[in-house]
Amino acid sequence: MTQYKIPMSSPDLTDADRQAVIEVINTPNLSMGKWTPAFEKTFCDLTGAKHAIAVNSGTAGLHLCVRAAGIGAGDLVITTPFSFVASSNVMLFENAIPVFVDIDPRTGNINPDLVADAARNIQKYLPRALRNTDYVIRKNLKALLPVDIFGQPADMDAINAVAKEHGLKVIEDSCEALGATYKGKHAGTLGDFGVFAFYPNKQITTGEGGVIITNDDKAAHFMRAMRNQGRAPGDTWLQHTHLGYNYRIDEMSAAMGTTQMSRLGEIMAKREQVAAWYESRLSEIAGIEIPFIESFTTKSSWFVYVIRFDKKINRDEIAKRLDARGIPVRPYFLPIHLQPYMAEKFGYKEGDFPVTEDLGKRGLAIPFSGVMTEEQVDFVCNIIRDEAQNGNW
Repeated sequence: MTQYKIPMSSPDLTDADRQAVIEVINTPNLSMGKWTPAFEKTFCDLTGAKHAIAVNSGTAGLHLCVRAAGIGAGDLVITTPFSFVASSNVMLFENAIPVFVDIDPRTGNINPDLVADAARNIQKYLPRALRNTDYVIRKNLKALLPVDIFGQPADMDAINAVAKEHGLKVIEDSCEALGATYKGKHAGTLGDFGVFAFYPNKQITTGEGGVIITNDDKAAHFMRAMRNQGRAPGDTWLQHTHLGYNYRIDEMSAAMGTTQMSRLGEIMAKREQVAAWYESRLSEIAGIEIPFIESFTTKSSWFVYVIRFDKKINRDEIAKRLDARGIPVRPYFLPIHLQPYMAEKFGYKEGDFPVTEDLGKRGLAIPFSGVMTEEQVDFVCNIIRDEAQNGNW
């Protein structure tokens, strides 16, 4: 097993975070206490959203948004195949159908022109296995689910215009983009619902956890009930108005998240500095493409740092060589439509989404976190430069 000299990612924790968790452990209130609403309030304060609903994962948050949007069996949702699988899985949980469109080759975000075309001509965008059936589709198109890839918001004005034209809900997957802004507006506030997530490699962490934000009163009340085993306001502990889920966040996680959120600006600034160090060094190396930031992204929130190699370079071979020299790396992303269970269910094949597949073949996430030092960045970049200069690509 490779002994890595630098971790792939590291959470940015302080003694205040640890003390908050210890304080919870020293009380009998390990769930549904004071910290959950305190954590939720930090998101309303940050984004201006009317409601924030804390849950135990970003996946749980997206799933509750799907339920709140009334998406069910046979319904269609236009989304991206260039994402973590959860953004599509939450539709499959309800026997709904993700309808993929390809992405912008520069940002990796969903291509709004293709979203518009798919909304008008949905039949030609259906999964391969459904295209030659009698599937009734027009009334089943219910929502759009863009993903803010790698911490950069999708082009939400264009996406919202499509939603307005066709009467669709918009679920903004901002699980990678906490703190990012689009034309001055916070990611997560740009659709009907927004979702953030807090796995240890995210901007802030709660270990596991997520938050939904929305201005929809009815949907917020429903999602609060659904995260708590379907208990509606007024229900006793053993009464359940809805068939719900145990999607609650625990108090230890909420406490850590609350203290982490108090440092969000500092954490984002540190991550931005690491990204800037990488950019200044890697932009000089032939054969490497560094991340592209759109003009409408008024604040990028760095989640991971993904470089792309020229098409003539064997990304997988370079990944092996970097790994052998103590640098952990990950391909980002493996296209959702080519995941075995998706291909089997819907008949997808290689070539269906060429831009997604191209970026999936060329993209490589390198070590990144807000606690990286400049010396660590130098170490990574020097080895990458050495590989290039030695003719290994």
